[in-house]
Amino acid sequence: MTQYLDFEKPLAEIEGKAEELRAMGRDNPEMDIEKEAAALDKKAADLLVSLYADLSPWRKCLVARHPERPHCIDYIDALFTEYTPLAGDRNFADDHAIMGGIARFNGKPVMVIGHEKGNDTKSRIERNFGMARPEGYRKAIRLMNLADRFGIPVITLVDTPGAYPGKGAEERGQSEAIARATEKCLELGVPLISVIIGEGGSGGAVAFATANRVAMLENSIYSVISPEGCASILWKDGGKMREAAEALRLTSKDLNELGVCDTIITEPKGGAHRDKAKAIEAVGAKLKTLLAELDGKSPEKLRADRRRKYLKLGSKGLAA
Repeated sequence: MTQYLDFEKPLAEIEGKAEELRAMGRDNPEMDIEKEAAALDKKAADLLVSLYADLSPWRKCLVARHPERPHCIDYIDALFTEYTPLAGDRNFADDHAIMGGIARFNGKPVMVIGHEKGNDTKSRIERNFGMARPEGYRKAIRLMNLADRFGIPVITLVDTPGAYPGKGAEERGQSEAIARATEKCLELGVPLISVIIGEGGSGGAVAFATANRVAMLENSIYSVISPEGCASILWKDGGKMREAAEALRLTSKDLNELGVCDTIITEPKGGAHRDKAKAIEAVGAKLKTLLAELDGKSPEKLRADRRRKYLKLGSKGLAA
């Protein structure tokens, strides 16, 4: 059953009426309701286009967080072959919020690492809603080191509201682990491509997305803090998240203009959750293009390009 967002309520009503008509037709075969149902389908399709034509930043946040949006595990299952998961940080534990391993992409070996939120109550609790603990970032560092040693590209799939802020995580060095993971991204001598597939929250996302190329799905978000957190700090009122979302400039379009995001991946109309297969296919096509751009570059060139990219951030519009 489709889960509708608040701003999609008019759409839910129309699609619900179309389904009711078809249910009546199934119960009463003599009734000819298909023409009327088709008219409702057309009305719903037009409304869907209208609703998603110019989403506000806050509405993009809602779409990026949609529970039916494809997650890391969906991309790995669809785009990669011979995926061999690797677990543990060789120090404390295995963090199920982070999944990663060696795989093949279009027949070539890669290391794929990503945040996994889970898709039902049990898996969301197991995955800690995609919020990694220090051992998750240390696992990612271990996998990046492995990729560097064998000279294979690293692909990261980012989808997290942020790193887990619990007491145990802080005691085990959460900030240090995030900083080390970010440092490791900058040190890699192999191509590093990051795709923001949903939420890119704070340092928890930066630790995976300090990459040669950063791609964002059209309705994904990437910000230093959540709109709710920002509103609570600036206005002491978490209810002002809409204003915060505007101020944060967290959409793919804004971040592409600022130079944080290198490329935007178009989503199916109505968001990635409306056509998962098409959204995943678009990500696969973009990954193929970005890997081709970086193929053959020396470790020194990759590191230098990455460093230059991040030193330039924030300099747009300033005199040389």
